[in-house]
Amino acid sequence: MDRDSGPRVPEQRARATPNTTTNTAMDSTTGDIASGTRKSAPGPVSVADSAPEETTPTPGTELRFGVLGPVRAWRGGEPLPSGSPQQRALLAALLLREGRTATAGELIDAIWGESAPSQALAAVRTYASRLRKVLSPGVLVSESGGYALHTGPDALDLSVAQELSAAAEKERTAGNRQQARVLINKALGLWDGEPLASVPGPYAETERARLDEWRLQLVETRLDIDLELGRHAEAVSELTALTAAHPLRERLRELLMLALYRSGRQAEALAVYADTRRLLADELGVDPRPELARLQHRILQADAELARPVEETAPVVTFTRPAQLPATVPDFTGRELFVRELGRRLASAEGSVMAVSALAGIGGVGKTTLAVHVAHAARPRFPDGQLYVDLQGAGARFAEPEAVLGSFLRALGTPDSAIPDSLDERSALYRSALDGRRVLVLLDNARDAAQVRPLLPGTEGCAALVTSRVRMVDLEGAHLVDLDVMSPEEALQLFTRIVGEERVSSEREAALDVVAAVLDLPPHETEDLLESLVDTSLVESAAPGRYRYHDLVRLYARACADRDEQPPTGIDLALFRLLDFYLATAARVYTIERPGDRLKDHLEPTEYEGLVFTDRHEAQDWLYAEADCLLACARQAAGGARLRVAVDLLWAAQDLAESGANSKSYETAARSALAAAREAGDARTEGRARTSMTNVHLVAGRYEEADEEARQAAALAESVQDPAPVYWSDNDRGIIALGQGRFKDAEAHLLKAMEGSRADGNRPGEASALCNLSRIQHSLGRTSRAIALAEQGVQVYDSIGHTLRLSNARFALGIALTHAGRHKEALEQLAQALEGFETNRQRLWEGTTHFRIAQAHLAARRAASAAQHAEQALAIGCIGGDRTRANVLITLGKALENLGQADRARVCWREALALHEESGAAEAEEVRELLDAPLSAA
Repeated sequence: MDRDSGPRVPEQRARATPNTTTNTAMDSTTGDIASGTRKSAPGPVSVADSAPEETTPTPGTELRFGVLGPVRAWRGGEPLPSGSPQQRALLAALLLREGRTATAGELIDAIWGESAPSQALAAVRTYASRLRKVLSPGVLVSESGGYALHTGPDALDLSVAQELSAAAEKERTAGNRQQARVLINKALGLWDGEPLASVPGPYAETERARLDEWRLQLVETRLDIDLELGRHAEAVSELTALTAAHPLRERLRELLMLALYRSGRQAEALAVYADTRRLLADELGVDPRPELARLQHRILQADAELARPVEETAPVVTFTRPAQLPATVPDFTGRELFVRELGRRLASAEGSVMAVSALAGIGGVGKTTLAVHVAHAARPRFPDGQLYVDLQGAGARFAEPEAVLGSFLRALGTPDSAIPDSLDERSALYRSALDGRRVLVLLDNARDAAQVRPLLPGTEGCAALVTSRVRMVDLEGAHLVDLDVMSPEEALQLFTRIVGEERVSSEREAALDVVAAVLDLPPHETEDLLESLVDTSLVESAAPGRYRYHDLVRLYARACADRDEQPPTGIDLALFRLLDFYLATAARVYTIERPGDRLKDHLEPTEYEGLVFTDRHEAQDWLYAEADCLLACARQAAGGARLRVAVDLLWAAQDLAESGANSKSYETAARSALAAAREAGDARTEGRARTSMTNVHLVAGRYEEADEEARQAAALAESVQDPAPVYWSDNDRGIIALGQGRFKDAEAHLLKAMEGSRADGNRPGEASALCNLSRIQHSLGRTSRAIALAEQGVQVYDSIGHTLRLSNARFALGIALTHAGRHKEALEQLAQALEGFETNRQRLWEGTTHFRIAQAHLAARRAASAAQHAEQALAIGCIGGDRTRANVLITLGKALENLGQADRARVCWREALALHEESGAAEAEEVRELLDAPLSAA
């Protein structure tokens, strides 16, 4: 923080006067105020006005004061009466002098200024007397014809904020920006509304302005740090609101331009400059300051340096430094030439371009073991961390670079909301996050160079180790290493280290012919078996209760099963057991999340009961932790005899389709299941698979494809008298028709869905139809009916304890209330919906709710809040894909236009128009009208 940029902040409070003879000890915990529950200040000195007198502080007498909001005082946790506004003005004046004496005349000027009454001096004495009775003895003292407050260290919230700010500045100067950010946020957390709220007098007015300015400077400093840390997507939302509240503050505009540019929104960044220039000319008759003009020029030139966070001048704090390398093998043997060669290559990364080494060799030759060993040896050269991923290139389903980049960015401290959607944007942000750092990246088991390229750091000081079964001759600049099998001598040496010299000496020939067997044991012995496999390094324990194979062990075990099982009944039975387990457990999760829903009664019966959960959160933890394995199992089983179980598993795990994080993997599994069901000619299963695909298309905003899937799903289900997919499909088709503006069709489908749900005894299904019917009614202008239907849906969900879909009902009610002009009630409902979606990890629904909150604020003419929530929706993503994104941009543009940012508004509308024209949405005409309207500077 620039010391010269802010108002004068006293560096040290005056200590007690010589009359003070006793100071109490400071409680070292009093500075911990981040949670908002401020701890008690230490006991004050105890001094009489007339003569020094030692006293012993008694428990519960700690005083603390607040001026960063209403002027208040507490003893311990109990609030103390602060008296009339003028008495509070006296208290504030003394507190802000931080122990220095104020004369009676100074206090009179502070409270009344030139309007002081004739009895002002007597009034000051009265206020002081009353305060002395409230406070502890010796706190308010009379001296030198005036008064002073002697308080304990850190008894005043302002003093704590100043100390936190100073500590943040030191951390930032030392390069610890993350810690500086934490400290500034703690300081900002001490504000409780307007400082010196409702305190009269010219002194309070001046100090209020000073404290407001200082707070804004702290916010600017923290936002500056956010951009240095790569948190630009988060910053856009806050900066949009701040520039609306402080339109002439050019530093905020500068930060907003930079945040937008780093978020890939160059046109909007330039539009901010145009809006600012017009505003300054109209309001002040001046041009933007040179810093703003230079930034505009750099954006026009696409200056590469602008896209990068500031280089750290010291190592990143530990909690942002990844350490992901797997454990090295204690029995590592041989490969000495390769170890030296790779070690030298990694050492060359320091002060030079990025070093890349690619190890190639057949499966089981020891590529991963060698790479991990070398990486551990090189760790001191990469103090900013080590990243690791198994790219699963040898399997049928390799890791997607987008998903890997998402996990890498999180490991480097990037919040979810700041992680962009596209591969190119994630890769660019990843390189920016690594710029100036020295990080080693181990990319294990790569499929090909195309999978690897987006994951390379790309900056000097970093290095990458890649292992693969193919030689990556097309990986530019890579140092290629071909790894062969161990020599018999090296292999024997390794085995000797594992089992012992004595045994090998007596059984040398047997030792050379050792591989392993996998036994099928009863379920109750499974844990013992797994732990014994961990002990022999055939299985890894990734976390308590979770296990995984090394891919070589998996491939070898599969080869043994294919060879030994004739027919392969053992393989099939193992897959059947796993499918049964997943379906039974996923059904339990679904039932816990959706009490009263009949879906479980329509699923394929299972032989296993599945896991039992103690609460909803534990169930969700399992579902999301197991998502990759669950979806892979469903995809693998889709072509087998248990196809029905695989399809029902996808139906029961449908939350994964709407989560955002697993949506793509879910879609892949659902497509595989549908193809298998069609090939099998199983109408019942195909209908259910199409129900899952309908949901996939709806989440992505592909309405035409969704409608066709739902139509076929219903027809197939009706042909085999499978009732659940019929009313599910009717509900989906109602949502689709609503989105397309076909209200009559939508109503017909939803009424059928409600009838089907009632006939099946599925109350949540009935409530869902009610909520969707509500949205049709308000689209037709029948707001009273819309509110009534949504309220019925809320009541049904609430009565059965259905927390997840209760959020959807509140979402629908919030929309209806918005259309009715009942904005306060609408925002209350939408806020509760948002909380529910956050709790249930429905990330895309969170974003969609932010969009609806933005609409409610816009309707209530709170443009700044509308713009802020619209930005959050864009950062998170929404149900409905690009269609909804376009509508968010329309809302954002309207809010920006109301804030006088017409150029930026038009940029948003042009992007919205492109998205709607691409999808053929009817909303495109609305956007054209907005763009055809004359430029507004409202």
